[in-house]
Amino acid sequence: MSDDAPNGSMSGPVQMAYAVNDVRDAAAGWAGVGAGPFFVMDHIELGATRINGVDATFDHSSAYGWWGDVMFELICQHDTPGVERIVGSGGLHHVAHFVDDLDAASTGLIRDGHAEVLRAETSGGMGFAFHDGGPARGHLIEIYEGVPRLRAFYDMVRDASIGWDGSDPVRTL
Repeated sequence: MSDDAPNGSMSGPVQMAYAVNDVRDAAAGWAGVGAGPFFVMDHIELGATRINGVDATFDHSSAYGWWGDVMFELICQHDTPGVERIVGSGGLHHVAHFVDDLDAASTGLIRDGHAEVLRAETSGGMGFAFHDGGPARGHLIEIYEGVPRLRAFYDMVRDASIGWDGSDPVRTL
């Protein structure tokens, strides 16, 4: 498979995410161009985290908004001594896709040359992974199963954007 062809078990993109230094400042800026409103989660709790195959901590914050037809995430990795940075300070970080089976999709991506960069579980037990998108993409590929709880979160963020008048652009969850 070529680097620019999506893995057959993935949906089309459901989210794009940009690396930022401060999720609240970035969300306020993006709200000015019509993205939002944004819902901020600080220091998102994760379990069973591996970065490049090594047990690690991935301390990050994210702001989730809606822009056009896709969820729009702003992500910031907080410095943790001894932990490799996988989130820079600018530019497109990842594009996310729903998959039917996380393990099978991850195995397929690895087989196709897209190394697993991060694998973790949310505090609610939902697994997700970042894979190297290669030079053709220039960003990571995020995959996760479209479980009902996650789809409900997507719906909440999208519904908040419908008819949004620009007020209260950055909200804390």
